[in-house]
Amino acid sequence: MHIYHSWQSLKSKHENIVIGLGNFDGVHIGHQKLIFDLVAMAKELKGMPAVFTFYPHPLAVLKPDSCPPQLLSQEYKQKLFARLGVKVLLTVPFDLELAGLAPEDFVKTVLSEEIGAKGVVVGYNYTFGHRGQGTPALLEDLSYKYNFKLQVIQPVTVEGYTVSSTHIRSLIIKGDVSEAAKFLGYYPFTEGEVVTGEQRGRTLGFPTANLEIEEDLLMPPNGVYSARIYHESDTYHGLANIGCKPTFHGNKRNIEVHLLDFCDDLYGKQIRVSFIRRLRGERKFATAADLVKQIEMDINEARMECAKSGE
Repeated sequence: MHIYHSWQSLKSKHENIVIGLGNFDGVHIGHQKLIFDLVAMAKELKGMPAVFTFYPHPLAVLKPDSCPPQLLSQEYKQKLFARLGVKVLLTVPFDLELAGLAPEDFVKTVLSEEIGAKGVVVGYNYTFGHRGQGTPALLEDLSYKYNFKLQVIQPVTVEGYTVSSTHIRSLIIKGDVSEAAKFLGYYPFTEGEVVTGEQRGRTLGFPTANLEIEEDLLMPPNGVYSARIYHESDTYHGLANIGCKPTFHGNKRNIEVHLLDFCDDLYGKQIRVSFIRRLRGERKFATAADLVKQIEMDINEARMECAKSGE
């Protein structure tokens, strides 16, 4: 996948660009539907499937205090785009000059003159240009003037709910990661390098891999979760604890992961932790022995979940 940070003269690099517009926070199943249709249109027009998005999020520039934490890291978002068939990714730094561009100027200068778009795909609620004045209806009018094919993706629903990043955030904030997965198309996850912790888990008989929490990504609330852990080409089941270790008077929030039936060393290795189901909230135990008993119960519950899933 080709990645660019400027739209200038993009049409000289790739012919017949068919471009999807949006923020694509989470690349959820609604976004996946848009990209599926984008790739299909590109095939129909013998063109190049491309995505135009902003980084950082426009709200981080316009209203920093209102910018929500993101559902995916920029790196993993790019991986998902490539996996879905996107061949060109335009990730443009958002600034106040761009924010002031009138909707038709955006279409004329950016989409038509610089990108040479032959097709454009957007969601039903997509807005663009100064103060978000551009709408899919305006884009349809402009598509005839600037000679590109337009497709507007209608709302995608799951069990009666419209798929949206806002709804997904509300589920993750409540800890309902299994419900959020229905809308994302994958379980909420975090990834990173295993760092050295206090090694208290090892002394309790449950060695853990420690990950630091990325500040700009949305994490589920504190508690214990059944989890799947991915390292290189291997998949493991386990428990993930998000919290501050209140039993031991901790105050720094982090993630500790215990892999079932695993005894290797993961320090310095990259892992991905998917949160499958919240088992319980964070609790402070009177003694370390009480904590050990609870961890044993948590592990038994995680094992039963593995057995039910046939994995």
